[in-house]
Amino acid sequence: MLKELYIKNLAVIKEAVIPLGGGLNIFTGETGAGKSILINGINAVLGQRSSKEIVRTGCDKAIITALFTHLPAEVEAKLDELGFDHDDDEITVTREISSDGGSVARINDRTASVGLLREIGSLLINIHGQHDNQILLDSERHLQILDDFGGDNSLLSAYRASFRKLQQTARTLGELKKKEQSRLERSRTLNEIIDDIGELGLTAGEDDELEREYQAAKDSEKTMIAINNAISAITGEGAANELLASAEGELSGFTEINKSLAPLYERLSAAEIELADIASELEHAAGKIELDGQRLDETAERLGVINKLKRKYATDCEGLVKLYDDACAEMSALDGCGDEIAELVREREQLLHEVTEQAKALYNYREEVAARFTERVTAELSFLNMEGVIIKVRHEKGKLTVNGMDSAEFLISANKGEEPKPISKIASGGELSRIMLALKSVIADKDSIPTMIFDEIDTGVSGKAAQKIGIKLRQIGKVRQVICVTHLSQIAVMADDHLMIEKNVVGDRTETSVTHLELDGRIAEIARIMGGDQPSALMLENAEAEIRRAAEI
Repeated sequence: MLKELYIKNLAVIKEAVIPLGGGLNIFTGETGAGKSILINGINAVLGQRSSKEIVRTGCDKAIITALFTHLPAEVEAKLDELGFDHDDDEITVTREISSDGGSVARINDRTASVGLLREIGSLLINIHGQHDNQILLDSERHLQILDDFGGDNSLLSAYRASFRKLQQTARTLGELKKKEQSRLERSRTLNEIIDDIGELGLTAGEDDELEREYQAAKDSEKTMIAINNAISAITGEGAANELLASAEGELSGFTEINKSLAPLYERLSAAEIELADIASELEHAAGKIELDGQRLDETAERLGVINKLKRKYATDCEGLVKLYDDACAEMSALDGCGDEIAELVREREQLLHEVTEQAKALYNYREEVAARFTERVTAELSFLNMEGVIIKVRHEKGKLTVNGMDSAEFLISANKGEEPKPISKIASGGELSRIMLALKSVIADKDSIPTMIFDEIDTGVSGKAAQKIGIKLRQIGKVRQVICVTHLSQIAVMADDHLMIEKNVVGDRTETSVTHLELDGRIAEIARIMGGDQPSALMLENAEAEIRRAAEI
């Protein structure tokens, strides 16, 4: 439990040592005296978010130290795990908040992280403020409240273990299916490469060799055409040889007449013989040229296919050969996941059946818990002056989630004859406070958190309802330490320990003090709450009577 709280330089609190008892501790004080600052200090030492604005003006830092005793077993186990001493079954937890926004946390004067403070604090104190009533308005939290009331988490723990295993199996199966899909796509690509290149029987440098062969064949073809054209020009009809013969015939009858023509005639005769010889040698040369039209077509076709593949795969002939070899090697190493997928599918189906059966068992357990829950909460609400209020749990089956296959939502009917409706639609602020108190009451013995703090639990209530809230807080205080901030005398009179928060002006500064009240102080404070700052003698008598009456309850 929280035995003592030390606060220094926290907002208007210059310095305060606040002793706390093991039962119901009540804090009262005028509006604005600093009750919310006290709760902020406790939140800070529990590792909750803090702001540099809470540091007292002109001070370097605020210090909050809490002394906890009678530690729960869970806290001791966590401290042992982390290597923190807890001699005499107690620890001190300190939070220093600097004016520059920095923060330091300590457990037993040993530095700790704020996260660790939060983890330890959650096992030591449960704080309920007015904002916590929002839990009642959030139907997604109702199932958790129901489980907290049930107290036995074995079914839920077993279910979650199986559900997470099912999730992991499904994830693994999904990854394998993606891998198998990728393998199939890759194998299609590899098969295309193997089919494209493999059927060619390609060798490195073959394209260059084919290119040379093709070019040589094309050159031979061109040479043969040129020779044939030359022969035709020499020996064809009306070609050079006929023209030379004609020229020779024209001159043959005049060489005796004109002696100067004789040499020319002889030259024409020699030219005719030379042309005939040239034609003969050209025919001989043509006979030596080998032309294979079919081979030329084959070479051209193969070169076309190779060049097309070179463009497709953006590489040369050597690259195509390597691409083919690599594709063959990768294809042989590309293992399928078919067997593993089939096994995981079977495992998933088995787990799905197991999880579904566990979810049904959990649903049935919660159905029984819901019946006990409504009975207990109805009784508590009746005690808290909400007679006739009907509370039900709308418990339905749905899809499988980490919390089971079911959902729960609290319904209430505040007026006779009205059908129960969701709390979020009809409950007032005062009703929410009392419903939350009823819930806290019925689950108070379900966990080991030793301290419960109620801030503004009295919002929206007064009179007899307030008295019932005070009695209920006192009842909870028999099994837990309870700390409550209140504005109502009906609640304050129920205190086992009463502390007053008071704001005064000292010099030119406002300071808040916290005083543990004995009987006379309690009487005066209760009378102030009941009747104002200057209570009459009769009001003081009434206050004393109320305190004594409360002590007998």
